[in-house]
Amino acid sequence: MPTLFEAKQKSSQKSKRVPPIPSASSHVHPFSCYVVRPDELRFETQEPDEDVILFMRQHLVTNVPWVILSIVLILAPSVIIPFLFTFLHLPIPVPASYIVIGTLFWYLATAGFIIVNFLQWYFNIYIVTNHRIVDIDFVQLLFKRFSEARLSKIQDVSYETSGVFAAVFNFGDVHIQTAGEMPEFEFASVPNPDKVVTTISELVKQEEGL
Repeated sequence: MPTLFEAKQKSSQKSKRVPPIPSASSHVHPFSCYVVRPDELRFETQEPDEDVILFMRQHLVTNVPWVILSIVLILAPSVIIPFLFTFLHLPIPVPASYIVIGTLFWYLATAGFIIVNFLQWYFNIYIVTNHRIVDIDFVQLLFKRFSEARLSKIQDVSYETSGVFAAVFNFGDVHIQTAGEMPEFEFASVPNPDKVVTTISELVKQEEGL
């Protein structure tokens, strides 16, 4: 763990009574987006008697827009450069060294774009434990925001799905209202939002002794 388009079709759901939380542990893979009771996973500030119940990131499909744009940026020089020489009759010849340097800068910028988008997805995580919920956000890889709320402070949990992609791939935003310093948490575009809601609701009920 690091020291770490469509027309909207919205549907909000409230939490319901659910069966006990599964006790079997799961392995966390590098691209895991939703793991129940991940084994051998620890995060900073984790307490000795604290168990991770859910580990989440945004659904993998949310990366599709920037991945498509990255492919376009990678292929662009092979289209733009021939176009400049074939269809535009430049009055002044462009030295080959300028073309090489410009292309290198283009690919460096593209690589930076890909790395930043991937790392922001990879390091922005959501954790639910038997004591609290945790939201770890990295902003432009320079600033980290660590937010948490105890289960005893949670007042309401709901989720919302928007759009065809969210319905097809089963991801959505989980909204958590709390009585703590941070009144609302949002787990954005997480897989299985209904299961996330019911798991948190069950943990809250267990915390309250219901």
